[in-house]
Amino acid sequence: MSLQQILTPSIHKAVQTLFDVTLDKVEFQATRKEFEGDITLVIFPLLKVIKSNPVELGNKIGTYLVENVAEVARFNVVSGFLNIVIADAYYLNFFNGIKDDTRYGFVTPSPDAKAVMVEYSSPNTNKPLHLGHVRNNLLGYSVAEIIKASGKKVYKTQIINDRGIHICKSMLAWQKFGNGATPESTGLKGDKLVGNYYVAFDKAYKEEINQLMAEGKTEEEAKKQAPILLEAQEMLLKWEAGDEEVKSLWKMMNQWVYDGFATTYKNLGVDFDSYYYESNTYLLGKDVVQVGLDKGIFERDPDGSVWIDLTDEGLDRKIVLRSDGTAVYMTQDIGTAIQRVKDMSDVGGMVYTVGNEQDYHFKVLFLILKKLGFDWASSLYHLSYGMVDLPSGKMKSREGIVVDADDLMQEMTDTAQKIAEDLGKLDEYSAEEKAALYSTIGLGALKYYILKVDPKKRILFNPEESVDFAGNTGPFIQYTYARIQSIIRKAAFDFSAPSALNELNEKEKELIKQLELFPEVIQNGAQYHSPALIANYTYELVREYNSFYQAVSILGEEDLQKKVFRVQLSKKVADTIAAAFSLLGINVPERM
Repeated sequence: MSLQQILTPSIHKAVQTLFDVTLDKVEFQATRKEFEGDITLVIFPLLKVIKSNPVELGNKIGTYLVENVAEVARFNVVSGFLNIVIADAYYLNFFNGIKDDTRYGFVTPSPDAKAVMVEYSSPNTNKPLHLGHVRNNLLGYSVAEIIKASGKKVYKTQIINDRGIHICKSMLAWQKFGNGATPESTGLKGDKLVGNYYVAFDKAYKEEINQLMAEGKTEEEAKKQAPILLEAQEMLLKWEAGDEEVKSLWKMMNQWVYDGFATTYKNLGVDFDSYYYESNTYLLGKDVVQVGLDKGIFERDPDGSVWIDLTDEGLDRKIVLRSDGTAVYMTQDIGTAIQRVKDMSDVGGMVYTVGNEQDYHFKVLFLILKKLGFDWASSLYHLSYGMVDLPSGKMKSREGIVVDADDLMQEMTDTAQKIAEDLGKLDEYSAEEKAALYSTIGLGALKYYILKVDPKKRILFNPEESVDFAGNTGPFIQYTYARIQSIIRKAAFDFSAPSALNELNEKEKELIKQLELFPEVIQNGAQYHSPALIANYTYELVREYNSFYQAVSILGEEDLQKKVFRVQLSKKVADTIAAAFSLLGINVPERM
């Protein structure tokens, strides 16, 4: 039970007893650092119903609490604030209750709870994953893990954009310039091989545009009439018509990409429960359009196209079916959402991890699904995030100017290796142990740097800064975890039994107070879809621990009871770091 839960009924009773007044609510806040106290009751709202001055009122309530509530040790009143000091016994009892709880802060879903489906990654099959995909994957995976930890069942999914003109561009370029190249023959990951041909198409396309312009065409004419583009458009028509040769090539090259993606996902530490493919979903939703027409939600224009008018909602008219009867992306997304609930009948909400350039699209999508009468439509959330910038500027996939996800992960590992070698503390490590540690530190740095930022904010990614072993970074937190593991290894005594201490010093108490916040942080992280809340909580916990570590002796403490307790406290901090980092997809090293 939290302090607020303990104190609220006691304050209600105090006011009823002292003033014969029933309160609607009481307002707490954290005690300011410059005053003694663990939690503060705000007095000012009570003055509306109790005729008194704030200091006198605070003193009367404080005295009542000291005399009647075992958890309250003493108090002080500053202006309109009652600062309440909680007895050490409360914190010791709390700590003894959580110290062996391996799932502290995590809530097990009830069997009949509605599930949440979290969509992330959702790449195109014409190029490898890049830095933007890295932020998408890390956010989506982490939010899924946080929602799961908060007590809900979660399905992780993605929809793969495996059809369209951009896919045909890679296929056509491979036919023209590939000479039968395969991942096996070139030694390249399949997604990189296919991505090279997407870049090759763009190069050839630009050359043809320049040639046509030299022959007197305008730039607009040249872009439309370039032979290689016309061939790609013809290939798309063949694909849609089910041409066996084109479909066979499409399946082969897509499989190369899927194999490449699988390697990247494994190295990045993300996974999925299901996959949707646009080649299977692009016709979904067309039947729903007729339902919407019948209900008067949609309207048909004279040219046969179908629209929804959302001007009354502050939006605009949105097309859901073209005049030739073909679907648009909105139609597909409507159909796919409905299909997902059919596939997983316990789904009661969805989270879409998509960049903020699609904010408007998802406002419209969610509104349409609500108007169509789906009860789960009120539990849809767009996990909108800002772009990742580089010191060198914006990425351009067609031109090959991207930060490849695999290359980025390798660079982070290499940077971690250089820093670790400069520190020179790994002499007793085997080559395999060193490689694993470099990867753990490098990927931890990358993930933490990205996830500690509010998803809505844009990021300027600086690899060197992210691997700093000081400050609000992944390696700094990992180092603290490893330091605690070293303490535990050196603790040559039994520290498993509950502590018999009856008082705490200030540093111990502050550390327990920080641990007490963890369950609430998980719930808030789930509610606000923000891994940043978990990341920055962990940093504050580590800062509090390092302050404790510098201020008190642990293994050098002569009093056995204090020594046992401090090792127990250290271990619980380490366990909480590991649990919090697991929600961010970050591993922790036993030694550094």
